[in-house]
Amino acid sequence: MMAADSQLGRFLARHGLVSYEALRDRADADPEWFWQAVMDFHELKFFTPFTKLLDVSEGPQWAKWCVGGTTNLAWNCLERTLEAGRGGHDAIVWEAEDGSRRSMQYDELAATTARAAFGLQQLGCVPGDVIGLYMPMVPETIAAYLAIVRMGAIALPLFSGFGAQAVAERLSDAGAKTVLTVDYTWRRGKRIAMADVIDVAAPSIPSLQHVIVVERHPAEDVPSRQGMHITWRELISGGEEAAAAVLPADTAAMIVYTSGTTGRPKGTVHSHCGFMTKVALDFGLILDLQPHDRLLWMSDMGWLTGPILAVAVPLLGATLVLVEGVPDYPEPGRLWKLVEQHRVSFLGVAPTMVRAFMQQEPQTSGQYDLSSLRVTAATGEPWTPEAWAWFRHRIGHDTVPLLNYSGGTEIGGGILAGTVLHADVTPICAFAGAIPGMGARVVDDAGNPVAPGQLGELVLTIPSIGLTRGFWRDRQRYIESYWSRIPGLWVHGDVATVDQDGFWYVYGRSDDTIKISGKRTGPAEVEAALLGTGKVAEAAVIGIPDELKGSAIVCVCVLARAVQADDALINELKAAVATALGSSFRPKAVIFVADLPKTRTMKIMRRLVRSTLLGERAGDLAGLVNPEALDDLTRQSGLFQKQG
Repeated sequence: MMAADSQLGRFLARHGLVSYEALRDRADADPEWFWQAVMDFHELKFFTPFTKLLDVSEGPQWAKWCVGGTTNLAWNCLERTLEAGRGGHDAIVWEAEDGSRRSMQYDELAATTARAAFGLQQLGCVPGDVIGLYMPMVPETIAAYLAIVRMGAIALPLFSGFGAQAVAERLSDAGAKTVLTVDYTWRRGKRIAMADVIDVAAPSIPSLQHVIVVERHPAEDVPSRQGMHITWRELISGGEEAAAAVLPADTAAMIVYTSGTTGRPKGTVHSHCGFMTKVALDFGLILDLQPHDRLLWMSDMGWLTGPILAVAVPLLGATLVLVEGVPDYPEPGRLWKLVEQHRVSFLGVAPTMVRAFMQQEPQTSGQYDLSSLRVTAATGEPWTPEAWAWFRHRIGHDTVPLLNYSGGTEIGGGILAGTVLHADVTPICAFAGAIPGMGARVVDDAGNPVAPGQLGELVLTIPSIGLTRGFWRDRQRYIESYWSRIPGLWVHGDVATVDQDGFWYVYGRSDDTIKISGKRTGPAEVEAALLGTGKVAEAAVIGIPDELKGSAIVCVCVLARAVQADDALINELKAAVATALGSSFRPKAVIFVADLPKTRTMKIMRRLVRSTLLGERAGDLAGLVNPEALDDLTRQSGLFQKQG
C-alpha cells in the first residue's frame, strides 16, 4: 500500500516526519504534542477545551488527562460522524447464526442510542451509575453501550458466556444498578437463555434495580417477566432523545474486568477522553481503518476487543459487520463466507482460530471470493510461522497486509502493532514495532534494556492516555499489579524480544515462561517447534518443577487431522523441540487431548492446563469458553503427576 493512501502516511506527511520510527521517537519524547496531534487529526470534539493535556503531579501511575476539558465519547462516535455526512451510511450490518440479517444506518443508530439514553434517565439512572451489558453481538448491544456512555453512566460489558456466579460477582463488585441483556441467543445450534442467567444472579446483586431485556422476536410466546424487568421496546418507546452529557473529559466511561489466577477479578477503568483517543490512534492511524471499510472481527463485548469495535467503527464512520455465533458453524467455512457475502474489507482474527481452520479440508477456504479484503489484523495468541504463512497465502493471497496487534485490557488497546507501511518487510510472526506514545521497552528484571534478540519483560516507560485509571475501588491492588515490580515502570506481564532490525516479537505471558538450566523461554518457541512438524494442530507448553533443571517441559497437544498418537510420534515431537531449542529443552512428557481450554477470544489458558495437571487450585474459570476441554486433562492428571 502506498503511504499516501493510508491514514498513517497522511499523519506523517502532515507533521513532516520521514518515518514511523521518527514518529515513535518524537511521540515518546513529547507525549503532550503527540496526543494533541492525534486528537487534531481526527477532529475529536471537546465541548470545553482542556487547559492541560497531561498532569503527572501525583506520579505516572495516576496521570490525569485533558484537565479542565469536557467531552463525551458517544457524541464523538455519533453526532460528530453525522456532521461528517455519514447519516445514510451503514453503521451496523448483522447476521444471525441462521443467516437472517438486519442493518442499521448511522441516522437510526444515533436516534436509537439517544432514545435509549432517555429511557435510562427515566428509570432513574444518573451520571456515575454503573450499568451492565450482558449481551451477545447484536445491533442493540452497540446502541446500548453508546447510550450508557452518552448519559454519563459507566458501561460494564460482561462476557456473554458467563454463568450466573461470574455475572453476579462482577455486577456486585461494581455496584451496578441496571443491567441490559437479551432473552436468548444461539451458539452452535443451541439456544442460550441469557435473561434466565440474570434472573438467577439477581438475588446476589444487592444494588440491582432494573433488568432491561432485548426481545429477539417480540411476537414469540415467551414467559413474561415481572418485577424489575422491562423490555428494550419499552425503554425506547417514549420517542424522546437525550442530549449527550457534557462531562469532565477524564470521567470514567467503562469498567472492563480481567480474570486473575487468584482472588476476585480486577475492574479496569477507562475514561471518555482516554479510550476515545487511544482507539482513534490504534484503529484510525496504526491499523488504518477508514470510513469506506466494512470491518468483521468476531469477538464479545466482555473482552476489550468488543468495546473497541463499538467505538472505533462509529468514531471513524465505517461499517461494523456483527455476527452471532462462531466462525465455523453452521458450516466449516462460515467466516470466509461472511467475508464474501458482506464484502468485508477489514478482517480481524486470532491465531488459534487460524490454526483450527488449517485443519479443515483445503477447499474450505478456497471456494470463497476474498478479493474484498484490504487489511487483516490479528490479536490474542502469538503466531506460529506455519499459521502466519497459511493465512497470508490462502486468505490474503500474499498481497493483503497482516497486522499483528498486542496489548491488553489494562492498556485500553495495543502496545505493539504492525502497520500497512511495514507490511511488505515485516518478518513472519513479528510486529513492526511499538505503538507511538507508549514508551515501550524490553528490559531485564532490574529494568535495564536487554540486547537485541534477548528475552525480557515488556514495559512502558511513560503513561499512555489509554491506560486504566486504576482498578475499580482498589487503588493499592493496581499499584501492586503493574507498578511495584520495577520502580517507575509499568510491567505489562508479557515477555518479548526486539531483533537487530527493530522488529518485535511476543512469546506469551511472563507467568507462562519456563526457566530451564538458567535460560528463560516463552511457550511460543516450543509450541512453534511442535506445530512445525505438521503433526500437531494446537499445543500448550507448560513448565513443571524439576529438581535438576529447575523446570521441565510438558507439551499438551491436539493432533492434526488424520494423525494418530503413538510412541513414535511422541519421540518425534520431543526431538523436534530439542533440535529447535537445544537438548536441555527436550520435553519430559507429551500428552494428547481433544481440545485446549480457551477464552472467548481464543487465548489458550496455559495456567489452567498447568493447574489441572498438577492438581492445583484452578483460580478464576469464568472466562473459560469450553469447560469440556478440562476432561482429558483431568483424566490424565494422575498419570502425569506420577511422571512428574
